Amino acid sequence: MKYIVIGNGIAGIQAAETIRKMDSEGSITVIGDETYSPYCRPMISLVLEGVLSPEKLAIRGEDFYEKLHIEPVLGNRVTHIDVADRQVIIDETSKGGRKTSFSFDKLLIASGADARPIKADGLNLKNIFYMRGQEHVLKMLEALTTAKSALVLGGGLVGFKAAYGLMKRGLEVTILIKSGYPLSMQADEPAGDLILKELVKHGLKVFVGAEVSSFEGDRQVTGAHLTDNSFIKCDMVVIGKGVLPSLSFVPRDQIKVDLGIMVDEHLETSSSEIYAAGDVAEYVDIARKTRWVNAIWPEAVNQGRLAGMNMAGRPVSLKGSLSRNVIRIFDVDVMTCGLVNPPADSDHQVISQINPRKSLYRKLVFKNDILVGMVMVNQIDQGGLFAALIQSEIPVRIPKESMLSSSFNYKQLI
Repeated sequence: MKYIVIGNGIAGIQAAETIRKMDSEGSITVIGDETYSPYCRPMISLVLEGVLSPEKLAIRGEDFYEKLHIEPVLGNRVTHIDVADRQVIIDETSKGGRKTSFSFDKLLIASGADARPIKADGLNLKNIFYMRGQEHVLKMLEALTTAKSALVLGGGLVGFKAAYGLMKRGLEVTILIKSGYPLSMQADEPAGDLILKELVKHGLKVFVGAEVSSFEGDRQVTGAHLTDNSFIKCDMVVIGKGVLPSLSFVPRDQIKVDLGIMVDEHLETSSSEIYAAGDVAEYVDIARKTRWVNAIWPEAVNQGRLAGMNMAGRPVSLKGSLSRNVIRIFDVDVMTCGLVNPPADSDHQVISQINPRKSLYRKLVFKNDILVGMVMVNQIDQGGLFAALIQSEIPVRIPKESMLSSSFNYKQLI
């Protein structure tokens, strides 16, 4: 049996390890566009911050591939999948762009996600970075030797981690947020306002409701013109506008694609024996009850493992995916899970309480007595319990307002 895994991230690695545990004889080839051994992508912001060295990012030893008898093909992107002939094609940049093909019996697409691009003049100037992989952060560290001020684009998790890391490095940081409040995709407005106050208190400059139209500079960026006609001086820019599934090589006429690659409960695509997992896969969201791409580390781990089991011949089903995030911003802890911003005209029930003076906020979203979403700012100890309730879809029969108390515990549900 010939297995090919596209992607050297956590989903691909979990799948390869699982396949090898169940099939000791089959050949496994892992194709990745980075040259590094498997590493923890969510922790690259800690390298930028200066609390972690790049060497500490590794999650597998240098002998990982050899021990599991895996053939690594690293440093090249897949350019095409030939579904009919069961082949994966890459252009080997180290060999002058020569095309090389790999045949497969079973294929996993775990190519992850790419940084969402922006449209602006001057993107070719030096010291303008995306922050998606280890190489990006290493180049940013080089720029820190001379940079004094930074502009961060995007108020999501990537943008905030970048802004926080650069502030810790002593730079003067400005963050540009298109929406009216930060973390609009993960949290809601009250939580976003509390987070914003914390950041401003620690010296972050924030602009909302505008975007960059162009960058200025000779060879290196010196500033940015905004769509509201204002101008911000900076000698470093980080673009953190989210991610998009990496699937440019996927033949959409043969493999169904929406935002991500559409998979069934076994992580199999519309093409037989071709699977997808992680940031590139789209399956039913447990809380939203619709297809969704949840590009987070825990989902990639779980989906990679389940995909590997199915590929190796053990049928197992994925219940669904679930968004959840935990982030610490200076002295503020934020945890979110599930559907936190239900449509205004929906039949969802929302209960919440806020204490702005103590920066405390709690919001729970229910549908038909089922907890489907939560937002917590500080005192997040019960977050794991709420996430488990959302995951299990167990009906809540007690007065829901009691769950807003910091003394609430699981025994009250029995």
